[in-house]
Amino acid sequence: MRDDDVIVIVGGGLAGARAAEGARAAGFDGRLVLIGAEDALPYIRPPLSKEFLAGTSQRGEFDVHPAEWYREERVELQLGRRAARLDPAAHFVELDGGEELRYDRLLLATGASPRRFRGPGADLPDVHVLRTVGDSDALREALSTGGRRVVIVGAGWIGLEVAAAARGYGNDVVVLGREAVPLSAAIGDAAGSVFADLHRDHGVDLRMSTSVASIVGADGRVTGVELEGGEIVPADLVVIGIGAIPETGLAEAAGLTIENGVSTDAAFRTSAPDVYAVGDVANVFHPVLARAIRIEHWANAENAGRAAGRSLAGERVEYDEIPYFYTDQYDLGMEYSGYAALAADVDPLFRGDRDAREFIAFWLAEGRVVAGMNVNVWDVNEAVQRLIRSRAVVDPARLADPAVPLDELVAGASA
Repeated sequence: MRDDDVIVIVGGGLAGARAAEGARAAGFDGRLVLIGAEDALPYIRPPLSKEFLAGTSQRGEFDVHPAEWYREERVELQLGRRAARLDPAAHFVELDGGEELRYDRLLLATGASPRRFRGPGADLPDVHVLRTVGDSDALREALSTGGRRVVIVGAGWIGLEVAAAARGYGNDVVVLGREAVPLSAAIGDAAGSVFADLHRDHGVDLRMSTSVASIVGADGRVTGVELEGGEIVPADLVVIGIGAIPETGLAEAAGLTIENGVSTDAAFRTSAPDVYAVGDVANVFHPVLARAIRIEHWANAENAGRAAGRSLAGERVEYDEIPYFYTDQYDLGMEYSGYAALAADVDPLFRGDRDAREFIAFWLAEGRVVAGMNVNVWDVNEAVQRLIRSRAVVDPARLADPAVPLDELVAGASA
């Protein structure tokens, strides 16, 4: 690797910042440029729907690195800039304004954008999405006065976390979900019902199996959400939380292979020479699953970002981390580790007290643990991950028994 090598990272979020860190840690000593569309230092997104939105943390507490780090590590920040065109054959990326940057290797960490409601009323004031710190700041200001009628469209993680924050400020909250049970697509009906009960216990009007026709208003303000069938749910503000779409436009225009994101191998290499991808935008081959998976959670940006940086620096990388995410809602904290694709349509086995919301749920396939979710039970996630990684057959009765240590199950399981 030459001293004058240039690595360009397109994307100023957590994955991009960790990739810069990973490249430097692996010994890359050349020019390193990070392009970020937001005019802000790279930051971590989970607080935007959790503690920052709830008012218990402030801006600056969740930056990935302080400004001094980028100067010390010689990472050139191009913030408030967008990559307009990528030419893999000529090895350059063009920025908005026409400036061209030559690269030896380039990483796409362009993330995802919130899926927008496409029906009537979507552009009314007080219709919010949540992706950036600016979005969270505006929503926090709108919620913090309390006493408002808040309607949340979408009963996924973002929707439920926003509901918890909104109730914390004393707002009336209605959550509208298309599924019969919230989070059913992510963790199934049995585990999702725990969260349904949690929100109803905290005063949320949870309306499932509903479909939204339009957002209605008067005098330029939101007044309600119209459901299919004509019922209008009164609202002072609406939050749209119906998922995210990977930002593949730059890659697609450059001719890269796109399949549920930018397709890569386990070292984050795309179909174009010297172009890599990581984070929410990347559909990365996972050697354990023997298939590609695209993961939008914080831990993937954190861990895969560093690994992609090492790959950019020339290290041999085969990324095989177990997917992980967490949530905090009211007095409930949860961590989930595992392979959602293998856990789909599997009824979980519960260990602990579901009624008290203190338990671990396990999903098994062919007798092996493929996913685990600990709810208000702490210091067990590493053991859960070891159990998953062991790929060992376990005794379900012992797995369900809180008296049996998880590490004993790992040690005593049959391969």
